[in-house]
Amino acid sequence: MSLTKSSFDAIPTCYATVSVGTPNHPLDQKLEAIAGAGFQGIELGFPDLLNFASKFHGKDVGNEDFLDLCSAAKDVKALCEHQGLKIVMLQPFANFEGWKPQTFERKDAFRRAKGWIQIMETVGCDMLQLGSTDSPNVPASQETLASDLRQLADMLAEHNFRLAYENWCWATRAPGWRQIWEIVQKVDRANVGLCLDTFQTAGGEWADPTTRSGIIECVDSREVLKRRFHESLEELGKSIPPEKIYILQISDAYKPKQPLDPNRDKDGLQPRGRWSSCLRPVPFDGGYLPVVDVAKAVLKTGFRGWFSMEVFDGGPDGSEQDWGDMLAFTKKAMASHKRLLEDVAKP
Repeated sequence: MSLTKSSFDAIPTCYATVSVGTPNHPLDQKLEAIAGAGFQGIELGFPDLLNFASKFHGKDVGNEDFLDLCSAAKDVKALCEHQGLKIVMLQPFANFEGWKPQTFERKDAFRRAKGWIQIMETVGCDMLQLGSTDSPNVPASQETLASDLRQLADMLAEHNFRLAYENWCWATRAPGWRQIWEIVQKVDRANVGLCLDTFQTAGGEWADPTTRSGIIECVDSREVLKRRFHESLEELGKSIPPEKIYILQISDAYKPKQPLDPNRDKDGLQPRGRWSSCLRPVPFDGGYLPVVDVAKAVLKTGFRGWFSMEVFDGGPDGSEQDWGDMLAFTKKAMASHKRLLEDVAKP
């Protein structure tokens, strides 16, 4: 498909609430900064809802205190309406699929799903993001993963809700776009599509935070890596129908100053997961991933849906960002969005 700047004019813009400030910053201030920069929608981050609910009720609200979360969600809906923001997606739902039958983990996954659906109903959101599982204890086949997602899709369909499945590049079962696309095809439900992400794709297929070069080194040469990566992007652009891409998340990554330990940390998180948590700036602000190439491949499918900034920027060393001026940060993100589309349109 032709990539002309005019064809991008109708692309709606979104910003994840977890990508500005911290969960302790007031949600109304975050929303004001997002709207003030010209974004049209938000991804509502569950940590932000938890913090808002705790302040709303004057007590600690837990992850599964769904009555308290839903009552607070009514006010979140009103805050978003006041700012003219659409709640595009609730995120990040995780470690849902692949558990063995009758285990506590599987029962808990479906219990959580019911609670999140209640929140979606209350807050006025029709899309749930699910990240591909990163649990080390899920031995499931693609058929089992697809069966679990099919059940979740049917639960969501009762409310006319959709499921956006995202590959997390540190996932144990579906770290790449090909794997989640294969699973979504096996699910075969009209309300299941993809949440693609520039970081997850480039960070999994091109970059490696555990090497000194910052790129994957277990290939014959850098040219081989480049060829494989661009062949993958070409395949993506030709093989995925645009209607099965629900949202594209945008972020870059800093190259770690020192290679990350290749082993899981004490909390069980793999190096790409640690990299993701605090070293993801907006594009054109110190990162090194081929973000433009990924965005171009996605747009070649014909997709013109939500572009969403989901960044976790702790600066080049991963320390805490200075959040004294959240509006300045979201405005920088909007400028980055515009430049990204301009660069994609270049021959």
